[in-house]
Amino acid sequence: MKIGELARRSGLAASRIRFYEASGLISARRLGNGYRDYSELTLHALEIIGCGQQAGFSLDEMRNLMPDPAQRTDNHDRLLESLQRKVTEIDAMQQRLAQNRARLLEIIAGIEGKPEGMGCEENAQRMLVGWRQPGGKGADEAER
Repeated sequence: MKIGELARRSGLAASRIRFYEASGLISARRLGNGYRDYSELTLHALEIIGCGQQAGFSLDEMRNLMPDPAQRTDNHDRLLESLQRKVTEIDAMQQRLAQNRARLLEIIAGIEGKPEGMGCEENAQRMLVGWRQPGGKGADEAER
């Protein structure tokens, strides 16, 4: 199929399909007139790439996971290992995000809990003192 049909069927722009080809993720046969001719397997490969990217895989990671039609070997173990590694990365990212969220909520509470008559600059200094202390739990902890 030509790139226009592949773009229509995959829902991707032709430029993205050409990018994936230039990146080595998919390949096309060249016709005598120079047009690209994509097989039905290319549509399947584009679906795999899309799913992988939605799951957080980079294009480099996807390149390593894509089945190589020239090889008849099964990459089941490599795929499973990569998926498990991605889950571990997501777990670590969730933990970092939860810590960042908690810290931002503490900052918001410190700003909202500014003592009466205290200016913003002075409040910022008060909060920084709390963060610099061992354990860095914010202004409220520093005042206790």
